[in-house]
Amino acid sequence: MGDVAMTVPVIRAFVEQNPDVKITLVSRPFFKPFFNGIPNLDFFEVDVKNRHKGFIGLLKLYFDLKKLNIDVVADLHNVLRSKIIRKLFALSGKKVAFTHKGRAEKKALTSLNNKVFKPLKSMFERHVETFNQLGFLVSLSHPKFPSKAVLSEEIIKISDQKENQNWIGIAPFAQYESKVYPQDLMQKVIDELASNSNNKIFLFGGGNKEIEILNQFSNGKENAIVIAGKLNLEQELHLISNLEVMLSMDSGNAHIAAMLGVKVITLWGATHPYAGFSPFNQPLENCLIADRNQFPLLPTSVYGNKKAVGYDYVMRSISVESVVETISAILNP
Repeated sequence: MGDVAMTVPVIRAFVEQNPDVKITLVSRPFFKPFFNGIPNLDFFEVDVKNRHKGFIGLLKLYFDLKKLNIDVVADLHNVLRSKIIRKLFALSGKKVAFTHKGRAEKKALTSLNNKVFKPLKSMFERHVETFNQLGFLVSLSHPKFPSKAVLSEEIIKISDQKENQNWIGIAPFAQYESKVYPQDLMQKVIDELASNSNNKIFLFGGGNKEIEILNQFSNGKENAIVIAGKLNLEQELHLISNLEVMLSMDSGNAHIAAMLGVKVITLWGATHPYAGFSPFNQPLENCLIADRNQFPLLPTSVYGNKKAVGYDYVMRSISVESVVETISAILNP
């Protein structure tokens, strides 16, 4: 989800700066709401469970796309499926380009020996380079974002009308445990923020286990609302667009909020923003990073799936006070 969300700001800039070009965005149906409202963009839904399943399905996908008279192909994902599709287009004489993920540089950044600790290109810059290879100029220097969504009655039943409160989103989960702020510390963050009646907190997640934890976080707090399981993706996007700030792990929700122009604070454990996955258009000071003086081998992983021995609790070096103070600085500039 985060990978798809990271393409959105680049594609928004592309269509604004190349208004005579039509884009066909090929992805899973679930992600279609990410691209709503972008002009000159058609969303092509890939049916990975039926028509486009397996290798034969990929061939069908290629022929389905070929009917659209596509001139050039930008592979922003660069995985096996997309490699096959772009290869078929290349064999048919079409110009193709793909996003270089910088795997060797990322391996050096996360190595436990002879680490090369320096910031790498962001994924946004890498996507821009992909379009450059196809002959298109794209600049991200003056990004534009969609307007705050008008909330539907269904959303307002959960959120209430927005009045003078600060709306704070919190997405406390990630795919890997090494990227998740400890539950007891997150509870303290939420307790502190909820103690101010001028704050309203919206808790994001999914699945029964996460909802159970979110209910614990919100227990006894009228101004803390669990969103998980109550809204569909498009409705969640509309709600997120109305937030003052989103607190997230290094995960998809950070990139979703950022693509909507919301200020984002991220917490980093085994991973690090230097790998190029910092949310779009967010200052580095909004990335709260585990203490490298205590844990000099950080980052130990690009995606959070690898940990070093003795590095299970690196996120505890990010204090509750620093999280609350960073949020307060955004709410009260």
